[in-house]
Amino acid sequence: MSPKSFLLSEELHDYLVAHGSAPDEVLSELIADTAALGPVARMQIAPEQAALLTILTRMVDARRAVEVGTFTGASALAIARGLGPEGRLLCCDVSEEWTAIARRAWARAGVADRIELRIAPAADTLGALPPEPTLDLAFIDADKGGYRSYWDELVPRMRPGGVLLVDNTLWSGRVLDPDDPDPDTIAIRSFNDHVAADDRVEAVLLPISDGLTLCLRR
Repeated sequence: MSPKSFLLSEELHDYLVAHGSAPDEVLSELIADTAALGPVARMQIAPEQAALLTILTRMVDARRAVEVGTFTGASALAIARGLGPEGRLLCCDVSEEWTAIARRAWARAGVADRIELRIAPAADTLGALPPEPTLDLAFIDADKGGYRSYWDELVPRMRPGGVLLVDNTLWSGRVLDPDDPDPDTIAIRSFNDHVAADDRVEAVLLPISDGLTLCLRR
């Protein structure tokens, strides 16, 4: 299993995964199905991120969760597994093709009834949510240029003590290169500055996989 982290060797990543909650049969099959898609498979979260998402979802006793960017469904599967019996996850994505793979995995795992998938621009879906702060957990892993708008829609809707997670915030280390002209690099760097200055949350940027920002709503 190749590591998604640019900070770890393949051997150290294998050790890390082996000494945590390992992927079960459903997640392992989903990883393989996604790998068969080719280079785009790099958009899938790492196994250790999936384990972390499930643990955090349980720790905050999440009942209402939102995901922006579902791809083939590994992160949604992880969050759904951490939800309580009455918990529900709203997934935002624009691809019928990739999320069809996700739906099959959710069904195999027995969590499909906990997940609502909306195929539409995420900004529209989030903007239509009730404005009250009722969300327990949110995960952003979508188009980098949209990160700030998704953040600004989600933060006011998070309850105090709610958790927000944002993927790819180290961007393979390219956030350190001020001369990198890539629009995604510029967007991630700007987003990270925005989060660091946002006094509505407590935040830590963790060197997990490609960078994972973990925030607690004040």
